[in-house]
Amino acid sequence: MLDKEKYEEVKKIFTAYLENKGLRKTSERYAILEEIYSRTGHFDVEELYAGMKEQGLQVSRATVYNTLDLLVEHGLVSKHQFGRNLAQYEKSYGYRQHDHVICTECHKVVEFCDPRIHGIQTMVGELLNFHILHHSLNLYGVCGDCRAQAAARSLAE
Repeated sequence: MLDKEKYEEVKKIFTAYLENKGLRKTSERYAILEEIYSRTGHFDVEELYAGMKEQGLQVSRATVYNTLDLLVEHGLVSKHQFGRNLAQYEKSYGYRQHDHVICTECHKVVEFCDPRIHGIQTMVGELLNFHILHHSLNLYGVCGDCRAQAAARSLAE
């Protein structure tokens, strides 16, 4: 669901960025931005493109890719590689720092937030004399559903 207030803020930031780079402010770029900020969780380019087509929005794949690149470059969208060749994206402006647990079997991604990680980040920054801007933590394993399916298959054999 779209948070109109946050979207308007992000739209202003994106508009200033486009103007600063001398790029066109097209309705397609803003439609992509609105679609992204209407979503929850992670998505790939094809999911975004298909979702826009389902709504009857006329936008090319190339425009989706190019706009995503601009949004990632400016920090309004985060891009992740969760151990597959398929990039996943998520909106990032105004959302809390979080980390991910990824199932290596079904590729399910679960977000989590633990304040101890922020404490570690702060301590490491002070210890090594770094001003830490952000971090990325991805933990990989096999989820409970996939372990249960594997156990059921073992019993059946």
